[in-house]
Amino acid sequence: MIRVTVWNEGLHEKVSKEVAAVYPKGIHGAIADMLGTQEDIEVRTATLRQWKNGLTDEVLENTDVLIWWGHMAHGMVSDKTVERVCKRVLRGMGFIALHSAHFSKPFKKLMGTSCSLQWREQDDHERLWVVNPAHPIAQGLPPFIEIPNVEMYGERFDIPEPQELVFLGWFSGGEVFRSGCTWQRGNGKVFYFQPGHESFPIYHMPEVQKILTNAVRWAAPLQIFPEATAPNAKVPPESVYQK
Repeated sequence: MIRVTVWNEGLHEKVSKEVAAVYPKGIHGAIADMLGTQEDIEVRTATLRQWKNGLTDEVLENTDVLIWWGHMAHGMVSDKTVERVCKRVLRGMGFIALHSAHFSKPFKKLMGTSCSLQWREQDDHERLWVVNPAHPIAQGLPPFIEIPNVEMYGERFDIPEPQELVFLGWFSGGEVFRSGCTWQRGNGKVFYFQPGHESFPIYHMPEVQKILTNAVRWAAPLQIFPEATAPNAKVPPESVYQK
């Protein structure tokens, strides 16, 4: 079983009737319900206002892939939580950052850059091109996906050069965006996926659900390693250099 934790601030659906109408159980609830239908995935949720932001040592030790959605409360996430998450990624946990999680503390720490971009919040249109159809995250998808209502994200996206570019978005204003990127951080895999504004039903789209399911299976580690240290290695007695 792949053990997945879906993290969300859990705030938008509490303060906005518009968001609650689209995601009555929150974005985390919608994603968790979808992933929970898969026989090889075990899923739990965590939110900002829970103890230690819902990501205690115990929760993280039992998480193979962490999915993160955040927007209005990035600064409220504890730095200690960020440290726990990033250490777990370096040990092998997969990390999937969704939409405005490009500005989340864990993602920015893992990237080491500002992760800034340009944006336009209106009922825009995105054509999401699959530019790496052989990638495991793109399996089972058509050449492109039409997303009729979406928030525009445009370049320049201040991120390190992606290890792999899986999706490229094109918007009605002519903007383009690296909408699906992967990196390796330590022993862990990181995937950023751009579509997913809180007031649009993007996470209800079958194609997007397919992408998230594929991403979970791709990011799942073969094993979780101990925390890296810098031991003083002694030359073994049988070493050829001592003969």
